[in-house]
Amino acid sequence: MSPRAVVRHQQWTLQPDREPDAEPTSYAMQCAVCGEISPTDTEFTASQNWVFAHGGRNPTHHTYREVITRPWKAW
Repeated sequence: MSPRAVVRHQQWTLQPDREPDAEPTSYAMQCAVCGEISPTDTEFTASQNWVFAHGGRNPTHHTYREVITRPWKAW
């Protein structure tokens, strides 16, 4: 007896998870010059403050990347 496969094509939906129990969106900033990254926080201002402090300690570091972690759900 040979194995059989069932293939089902189904349309999926993908959207940000905004349910009350979803994990929070978090933010961080990464220095594009040296690669150092800020602590992750649910408030963007914490990452922004890190950039100002990092730039103050490293006057030639002017370029940064924003790192956002946002929960999504698919069904």
